[in-house]
Amino acid sequence: MASSSNNIDEEGIEKKEEPTPLEKHVMFFDINKDGVIYPWETYKGFRKIGSGVLLSTVASIFINIGLSGKTRPGKWPSPLFPIEVKNIKFAKHSSDSDIYDTEGRFVPEKFEELFKKHGRTNANALTGEELDELLKAHKQPKDFAGHIAAKSEWKILYLLCKDENGLLPKETIRSVYDGSLFEQMCKEKQSKKHRGKSSS
Repeated sequence: MASSSNNIDEEGIEKKEEPTPLEKHVMFFDINKDGVIYPWETYKGFRKIGSGVLLSTVASIFINIGLSGKTRPGKWPSPLFPIEVKNIKFAKHSSDSDIYDTEGRFVPEKFEELFKKHGRTNANALTGEELDELLKAHKQPKDFAGHIAAKSEWKILYLLCKDENGLLPKETIRSVYDGSLFEQMCKEKQSKKHRGKSSS
């Protein structure tokens, strides 16, 4: 099939489209970089950022079963529950913060609005209670599945990234949405591992 003229540069070479922030958010878990994320890759990704075996196992099952069908429109269900990165925008669930738009792009206004509404204790962070209030505010009527998905995402983020005062920093949350957080967490874990070996 011929490429769109919008994706071809002046020299006639096809340009590779820049991934959306939402695609960058999930690409960390595409371990072999083939554009498809299988449950075992999700598991490895969670382990790389410091999650325990139980959380990594539960998350990989929950995430892949929940998102696989949505990212494979028109295809038969697969027992391997693959997630197609290029179609991750179709997996946006309801009861969401809408910080990603329908195309998976980051919406700065929505991000700032979240902290104006809920960051009362600290303008640059969220407490556990404020996080609960945020989830309650975004919950849509009779939307059990969407609410559970949103709650799981935020609670895992809080568990892994809260500071010593129980605050989830604004910049940490921003790095979730721009797709850089998981790489940062992976590097920090590796750095701690190396320091541990050096001191032993």
